[in-house]
Amino acid sequence: MEIPAIVGAGLVVIGVGVGIGRIGGSALEAVARQPEAYGKIQTLMLIAAAFIEGIGFAAIFAV
Repeated sequence: MEIPAIVGAGLVVIGVGVGIGRIGGSALEAVARQPEAYGKIQTLMLIAAAFIEGIGFAAIFAV
C-alpha cells in the first residue's frame, strides 16, 4: 500500500468511529427523554451503525 491509501484508510476509520459515536450519544439522549421508546431507538441505532460500518468497509476495500 502506498502512503495516500494508508492515510485515506485511516480517515475512513476515524469517520466511522465519529459517526457511530454520534449515533450512540444521540440514542442515549433520546432514551433519557423517552425511556418507553428504548426498543425502537435501539433498533434504529443498530441499523444506522451497521450502515455506517458497511460504508466504512466498502471504502477501505476500495483502497
